[in-house]
Amino acid sequence: MLDWLTGTAFTVLGAGTTWAELLGFVTGVVNVWLVTRQHIANWPVGIANVLLLMVLFWTAGLYADAGLQLVYVALGVYGWWHWLVGGERRSRLTVTRTRRREWWALGAAGVLLTAGLWVLLDRATDSTVPLADAVTTALSLLATYGQTRKLVESWWLWIAADLIYIPLYAYKGLWLTGSLYLIFLALCVVGLRAWRADLRRRAAATPVPPGPAPVAA
Repeated sequence: MLDWLTGTAFTVLGAGTTWAELLGFVTGVVNVWLVTRQHIANWPVGIANVLLLMVLFWTAGLYADAGLQLVYVALGVYGWWHWLVGGERRSRLTVTRTRRREWWALGAAGVLLTAGLWVLLDRATDSTVPLADAVTTALSLLATYGQTRKLVESWWLWIAADLIYIPLYAYKGLWLTGSLYLIFLALCVVGLRAWRADLRRRAAATPVPPGPAPVAA
């Protein structure tokens, strides 16, 4: 099975495209589209997608991205559960905004993750792109965490990651995956708009509690 996944499906601009990359392309597009729709099926599809990408990234020498996929599986299981019962009184989760304290925590975690992965990749692997690999890995982890909690700002983190991923994959000759992330970028914009619209709809539908009764003159 592994030999088939790493075998060449077709060639683009002189670079071979493996079956893992092709199947990762299809499941990736379906996954992100389902996320924009807040459909719970995005989690099982996403788990299948990251397992395929793990094979692809390891063979391309993107070791941090390959290892990241194992974390994605765990986050996928957690996100699947949390979307179902993470709301009030164990109801379905709804879209919310990121609180200021959470932003500070995410920022600190991002800096530490990037620095640690950069040193690890630079010293312990033959990666030719240790900094870019580390930055995109950190951004992707933070974005996935935000996605599990339906934080609308997680889309901004995905957009930032995609803007780095696209030239990175082109540099590595992963043309199909690079084009996939162009599609991801467009879907992230759609998802951001859809989740923000959902926030506005729910805010408009929430009744405003009555204020104190006016004092008689």
